[in-house]
Amino acid sequence: MKGKATDRTIFVCSACGKSFSRWMGKCPDCEEWNTIIEEKVTVPRSSAKTKVMDDSEVYAINECRFESVPMTPTGLAEFDHLLGGGIVPASSILIGGEPGIGKSTLMLQVAGYLAAIGQTTLYLTGEESSQQVALRGQRLGVDNPNVKVAAVRELPQVYGLINKIDPQLVIIDSVQTLYDPALESAPGTVSQIRSSAAELIDFCKRADKILILVGHITKDGAIAGPKILEHLVDVVLYFEGETHNLFRILRVRKNRFGPASEIGIFQIGDTGLTAVANPSELFLDEYPDDIPGRAVVTAVEGQRPLLLEIQALASQTNFGFPQRVSAGYDSKRLSLMLAILEKRQKTLFGTRDVFINLAGGLKIDDPSLDLGLMAALISSVEEIPVQPRSVIIGEVGLSGEVRAVPYIERRIAEALKLGFEKVILPKKNLKGMKPVKGIALVGIEKIQELAKAALL
Repeated sequence: MKGKATDRTIFVCSACGKSFSRWMGKCPDCEEWNTIIEEKVTVPRSSAKTKVMDDSEVYAINECRFESVPMTPTGLAEFDHLLGGGIVPASSILIGGEPGIGKSTLMLQVAGYLAAIGQTTLYLTGEESSQQVALRGQRLGVDNPNVKVAAVRELPQVYGLINKIDPQLVIIDSVQTLYDPALESAPGTVSQIRSSAAELIDFCKRADKILILVGHITKDGAIAGPKILEHLVDVVLYFEGETHNLFRILRVRKNRFGPASEIGIFQIGDTGLTAVANPSELFLDEYPDDIPGRAVVTAVEGQRPLLLEIQALASQTNFGFPQRVSAGYDSKRLSLMLAILEKRQKTLFGTRDVFINLAGGLKIDDPSLDLGLMAALISSVEEIPVQPRSVIIGEVGLSGEVRAVPYIERRIAEALKLGFEKVILPKKNLKGMKPVKGIALVGIEKIQELAKAALL
């Protein structure tokens, strides 16, 4: 005999989803501050004992048989590249980004392409009306009857529409608006997002449906809701870029079917998102060679080498404490590089404001940018430009040594392809490397050699 359900109060961490019996200022699991919030949940009571089931099939790992899974192309080559070739059947994808960055636009474009090849998409919106979605679809040229749109939030309605329409692709915009009436907590709470998303992902896997969840992000850039949401899905994608900029970066944070840490570069316009064929050319604008404080560097995102321009401005401060402002480059690493330059190079920044900008709106966390950053800083302080048509590659250690970086052949090949004539790189990377026709390779061991090798 089953007893009545009871309500009780729990405290849930909005960052990681861990539950506690009392409030705490700091989550002991993820160590985030001020993320634990109060929620009321309904707990069903049952006198029945837990059943022990032993009819599950178990296989030896070397005896498992599987067939290659056909991937579904999305019509956007750059998007397919990020996913590892296309969308895997019955997979779940989570895509996050700031408002207006292009998440819904991308979803409608994918829906339109699949509709054109005869597949049905069910687009469920919890933030807009069906008419608003249809209006955006008209602007993007998506008017195929195979794209079905509905404005629903409750989970039972979602299940009913999936069973009724029988689509190949289900898009939920957004996961934070999903609502399970069986739970007492309000929509958007941690327990609602966690429970609703887990049930829907399981439902779509059993029904062999592709599921794409669109998610909001917090002010820190993480997808809003419990961290377990990212563990439940197969693929996690983040949209980056400034909303006033024409370019968008789609970054892979997790991919069970392909490489992670890849990025795709898109340009947004009236007709939607289009892939950028050569991103390095995009991020390298033509400027006069006699401007100090700029250097060309390389970064490798996933398997793709990118050439970028890093800009530095060091000026006398008007305040008691000098400013350190960085856009696209890690601010803590900037402080580290400034300390190394002061200690090893005797270039003083104690009375200078320092401003760093990675052109193009990219955010790169690649240590190989260190040497190029230092060259731009020295160039700005000395008012001497960096040598034209040169690329600077290298990680810098605390003692001022220039450390080797991976994928050096790819970086050099990208520089050669874009017409650069000189690469300044770690001397250790030159060991065993054959000369490259058409480009000069200059190896250095310490940052004390940088000014002579890089500046005019």
